Amino acid sequence: MPQPFDHTPVIPVLTIERVEDAIPLATALIEGGLNALEVTLRTPSALGVIEKIARDLPHALVGAGTVLRTADVTAAKNAGAKFLVSPGLTQSLAAAGIASGLPYLPGAVTPSEVMIAREFGFSFLKFFPAKEYGGVAMLKAWAPIFPGIEFCPTGGVSEANAAEYLALPNVPVVGGTWVANAEAIRSGDWAGIRERALRASKLRPPR
Repeated sequence: MPQPFDHTPVIPVLTIERVEDAIPLATALIEGGLNALEVTLRTPSALGVIEKIARDLPHALVGAGTVLRTADVTAAKNAGAKFLVSPGLTQSLAAAGIASGLPYLPGAVTPSEVMIAREFGFSFLKFFPAKEYGGVAMLKAWAPIFPGIEFCPTGGVSEANAAEYLALPNVPVVGGTWVANAEAIRSGDWAGIRERALRASKLRPPR
């Protein structure tokens, strides 16, 4: 697993509508023990959120998710993103991700996609949407087929099943929205988010 993520079992996947929520949200998550934060590029405020967290909380590992185009790579890096996550992979996106110099998790959900990502030099991949593509059973089946390849499953991963994913030898970390979902962010439930982050930070795989 890339060095930036080797101390966290969960990466919160965040969809944030208001830039003013960036710091209280990130602070709650960090206080709960989760330092790697994926801000999805799904709202007009996303780049502003990344920029604010990167500037005001430099110790946070804030990254950009839902990276779909090469322009997203450039915009995210300029905003201060420290890692990139995409739901899939294209040749141009692979080139841009590598050129950025940032840790990059491209998505793969079929054996062919895993093999293509491996040919580009990637060994840590996003598996999304995990539930729809076989979840724990699929990743368990892949472990002996793709030695040296690790996955961050996202999509359908919850507090109830995260430990099951983390018990797999090829899953060192999971991504999920349950720690800070859109409603909790909109309502400013920072205390609740902090509590869920504390529980999530204690989900350690039995190695």
